Amino acid sequence: MVEEVLEDRQSGRIASRMNWLRAGVMGANDGIVSTAGMVVGVAGAAVGSAALLASGIAAVVAGAMSMAVGEYVSVSSQRDAQAAELATERSDLLADPEGELDQLTGLTRAQGIDADLARQTAAQLTANDALAAHARLELGISPDELVSPWRAAWVSMTAFVFGGLVPLLAILLAPMSVAVPVTAVAVVLALAVTGSVSAHLGGASKCRAVARTVGGGLAAMTITYAIGLLVGTQL
Repeated sequence: MVEEVLEDRQSGRIASRMNWLRAGVMGANDGIVSTAGMVVGVAGAAVGSAALLASGIAAVVAGAMSMAVGEYVSVSSQRDAQAAELATERSDLLADPEGELDQLTGLTRAQGIDADLARQTAAQLTANDALAAHARLELGISPDELVSPWRAAWVSMTAFVFGGLVPLLAILLAPMSVAVPVTAVAVVLALAVTGSVSAHLGGASKCRAVARTVGGGLAAMTITYAIGLLVGTQL
């Protein structure tokens, strides 16, 4: 049973790393799509390169900050909920240790351990770290590995910036006559990568994921470019 506990903790760490990686991929995807929509829309309005650069930088900075704040608030709420659950569990352990031992025995038996061995295991886990044992088996969390809002904010912000740089650099470095098509190609390739990676992390179909991400990105660029053209003709 101790080996299973160690394996569960290791699995939890791996799952946590995968979650951060998945969040990074999705942040990059958002950066690609939102920045591409902005710069292509502005390009459709036939503005100068200075305005295009300003709008692109503004899109990347504003989007990155929005992602960071959103992730920080969301993960902070999740961390607060985890802390509250741990506080309740800590109080229960102080108020009714025998009842909590019985509960832990039942949770251990649910892992396929016979009654006598489950009781011995529960007692041993309680003696070692009762709160950690209950948190892992009952709540599915570890007191030492609560989610980090600052890490979530940093990962999302950084990923968004790197994703946003793809369409921004593409439209600024390409000749104006082919800037929009070049940007579209760069965005399609970048979204194909993020879609494939996200599908790999989730064990889903890569073809479907790539089709969704690329299709969504193309739709966003098409709509914003059309709006830019329409606005540009009115200026």
